[in-house]
Amino acid sequence: MDNSNWTSVSHFVLLGISTHPEERIPLFLVFSLMYAINISGNLAIITLILSAPRLHIPMYIFLSNLALTDICFTSTTVPKMLQIIFSPTKVISYTGCLAQTYFFICFAVMENFILAVMAYDRYIAICHPFHYTMILTRMLCVKMVVMCHALSHLHALLHTFLMGQLIFCADNRIPHFFCDLYALMKISCTSTYLNTLMIHTEGAVVISGALAFITASYACIILVVLRIPSAKGRWKTFSTCGSHLTVVAIFYGTLSWVYFRPLSSYSVTKGRIITVMYTVVTPMLNPFIYSLRNGDVKGGFMKWMSRMQTFFFR
Repeated sequence: MDNSNWTSVSHFVLLGISTHPEERIPLFLVFSLMYAINISGNLAIITLILSAPRLHIPMYIFLSNLALTDICFTSTTVPKMLQIIFSPTKVISYTGCLAQTYFFICFAVMENFILAVMAYDRYIAICHPFHYTMILTRMLCVKMVVMCHALSHLHALLHTFLMGQLIFCADNRIPHFFCDLYALMKISCTSTYLNTLMIHTEGAVVISGALAFITASYACIILVVLRIPSAKGRWKTFSTCGSHLTVVAIFYGTLSWVYFRPLSSYSVTKGRIITVMYTVVTPMLNPFIYSLRNGDVKGGFMKWMSRMQTFFFR
């Protein structure tokens, strides 16, 4: 494209999840409800873990961090999406767009690392149960969580910096409900080769590396479980991993479908639908997945509810 047609973009227009006016109210109600469930469910998990001393162990320390990450992850996109549903302009500033991109990448990668750390926790608990407390000390847990935060911010900084180097044309409309990497790259006037290269190399290493670590952890767990003589014992041991495996399958399945494919084959319409799955639906389901399949969480929740009833109705 001729350089004379390039303009300095000061803002973008987010077209949203749908362009049909009759769908505005249903979409607003549905996503408002999902966001409310996400916030309340994950806050309940965090409050429960903080208030129950018996849950102050590595597994639940990591779970509380996952819940906090889910709240931040969804809050990066959903409030703005709800705002633009009824907005006549649907505008987001250039700086605001880059900030949204930064935090979206940061919390997505944070979830990726937390899921990997949780797999390591299950590996130690099942494969080395007698050394669990000696290996996973509180200090090590803190170091792992801090490392997850640091790596997530560095990863987000890299991709946001590269996005800031792109030049955008007069058409500043983003056919998405937030400032997604691929959606922004689609409307750029300049070459996105370096951006795509970094997504498919550094990004793939970060995501695939964590997934490979999770896979290796569960391969070791399966080998140990298969040595248990009774079927009941095998099921009881492996059932402690069910919640984590469910979340891993949903998160990595949708994330891989959107980003680890050529930019030319990226479909905005399909991308929006799949993105909703891992940005809104999965964080909303996580508290239910972990609470319904976890006896400690269910037991702690019942005790917490009992204390609340005693406090308010005594």
